[in-house]
Amino acid sequence: MREPLLIARNPDPASSLPYLVRIPLGDGIVLRTRETWPRTSKVYCHRHDEPWPADAEIVETVALRECSRRGAAIDVVADRTRDARSQFVMTRARGREMIFWQTARVAKAARPNVALPTARAGGLDSLEIVVDTRERYAWKFSHQQATTVKRALPVGDYASFVEADLVAVVERKSLADLAGSLTSGRLAYRLADLATAPSAAVVVEDRYSAVFKLDHVRPAVVAEMLGECQVRWPSVPILFLENRALAQEWTFRFLGSAVRERLMGEQAHRILPEQDG
Repeated sequence: MREPLLIARNPDPASSLPYLVRIPLGDGIVLRTRETWPRTSKVYCHRHDEPWPADAEIVETVALRECSRRGAAIDVVADRTRDARSQFVMTRARGREMIFWQTARVAKAARPNVALPTARAGGLDSLEIVVDTRERYAWKFSHQQATTVKRALPVGDYASFVEADLVAVVERKSLADLAGSLTSGRLAYRLADLATAPSAAVVVEDRYSAVFKLDHVRPAVVAEMLGECQVRWPSVPILFLENRALAQEWTFRFLGSAVRERLMGEQAHRILPEQDG
């Protein structure tokens, strides 16, 4: 018989994550979590540094039909009809592990019902996008007409070049990474570096409204610091683009437009001296 998913109260009263969840894989994966189930939005989780408590105060026992690891995620299927499917997504952002728990319904709600275009960026026959070597789980741009190559970038995660000249760069952020880098002060240094590029932007794979649902930092602090950053570095917009697919699409168009603008400027520079003569 398959082990159930166990949800208990966190015995640490000082923790901001009041529940523990035990995922029945291997010897059991124990996480601290904000909610007992991700019913309306994805739930932030954190690894519990101690074993599952022997005297755990069980809040809910969820019978499972399936529990399996798929790459960087753990799929869980409860033995019930409503909100049966959920997933623990484990990623890393700047060396720090991030874990989110979401249901299929929450994940679907985060994906807008739009068909992304397949037209070339800036009318270019081809676009090469340089991906920083430190970028993990990098965008593939497989839906767009672009090729990617990995090499170390001086700043940012994705960039376009004309010959050896950097023309545009994009820094990619998850919401958790954005909040962490804002509160630690790292984003301020990164924005200062990005501002030295001809064109630069920060893209966030989430909605702005999600800032006010953060539960491991104060939402008001994050919102205030975002405003301050845009005033200090107005040339580097911070864009909330809903999800991975739309953030990738916007980046493709932005980098392609920067290449086209540079090429048109070079062409005009060559023509103008002839007209003056």
